[in-house]
Amino acid sequence: MEERVIRKVFWRTIPLLALCYLIAFIDKTNIGFAQLGMRDDIGLGDAAFGLGAGVFFIGYFLCEVPSNLALARFGARTWIMRIMVSWGLVVMLTALVQGSTSFTIMRFLLGAAEAGFYPGVLYYLSTWCPERHRPRLIGMFLLANPMSTIVGGPICGALLEMEGIWGLSGWQWLFVLSGLPAVLLGFVVFRYLPGSPEDVDWLDADERRWLISTLDEEQRHKEIRHTNPLKALKEPKLLFLAAMFLAYPTAAYGLRLWLPTLIDAFEVSDFTNGMLNAVPFVFAAIGLYVWPRYIARDKPVYPHLLITAVIGAIGLIATASTSSHVLQMAFLSLAAFGLFAGEPLYWSIPSRILVGANAAAGLALINSIGNLGGFIGPWTVGVIRESTGELAFGMYFLAGVLIYAGIMGVIAGIWFRRQ
Repeated sequence: MEERVIRKVFWRTIPLLALCYLIAFIDKTNIGFAQLGMRDDIGLGDAAFGLGAGVFFIGYFLCEVPSNLALARFGARTWIMRIMVSWGLVVMLTALVQGSTSFTIMRFLLGAAEAGFYPGVLYYLSTWCPERHRPRLIGMFLLANPMSTIVGGPICGALLEMEGIWGLSGWQWLFVLSGLPAVLLGFVVFRYLPGSPEDVDWLDADERRWLISTLDEEQRHKEIRHTNPLKALKEPKLLFLAAMFLAYPTAAYGLRLWLPTLIDAFEVSDFTNGMLNAVPFVFAAIGLYVWPRYIARDKPVYPHLLITAVIGAIGLIATASTSSHVLQMAFLSLAAFGLFAGEPLYWSIPSRILVGANAAAGLALINSIGNLGGFIGPWTVGVIRESTGELAFGMYFLAGVLIYAGIMGVIAGIWFRRQ
């Protein structure tokens, strides 16, 4: 019965949420394609583009905790719909920007509008899925991340080809047509995303009773349960987990945004570069699918956090240590496998100690701090490359970041289990 319930929960929640996450990733990274035309049309320089790309994370950071508390207050269906409709409209309105100032404002508003979606989904899944099955479901949800790179590039490239239709530039069509799906999906979420186990009719009485009793039993054993959820943000364990998670976005964004530059050294065409850029993320998807399913067989999470981090670090070190393009692609794929396989394992930990609105606030804090890695990773790799003239040293830095994540996982295992 347990497997039957989890299977039902999966099919009723994960495909829809993963599709929304895929759209979210395309919508916040499409500027990498749009800026090719925006530079000349609105006079967008490199510095202004970099500022606009980064200010997204500032809006995200400032609004994430309030957004997730609102989700706990108003319910997942209503608030996720609000998030998606507002971010979709902001993306569409970005087609109207006239210069660097309006571009920066729209990017900040996009971060503020999207804030709360990712941690909101994690909080929502904690109200539906028992702990030992959570890494598997989170891993399937996170598959949308590498898939957005695999499918997003061709889609964005095709939309740029609409140059001149109805008097609009290709980059304007890119924003309009990539923002529209988020608006439409917001209403689909409101209509079809299940509210709570008590309200659905696709679980029979025994299944519903088992799921509710299991989740209630887990809630009783969680230690962070403040009446005011904002007090949870001061908990040492939560702050430790936030410092640990910072490593994952730092490594992921550092690798993702510098990967095209690394592949460009292969002296291939832009099209081939785009195709090769997708290869490591195919292996990232495999890692997200395989490793959480293995952990679901009653395997301990903490040692495997170290194992996946070491695999990712070895891949990055080996990439930087070889001049063979074939071996570099193989090692980059290994690095992506380890990096992405560890993230769903990590996200199964915070919800083990957080309850109710404390979980909503805590997950949002972790993700908002972690997303500062969107600044730290690419910027640090860029500084290292500029000062050394070699991208390889940037890969060593990212490898060190993953080793740090693995060590923090070991410390968490010792600390949390002891108490």
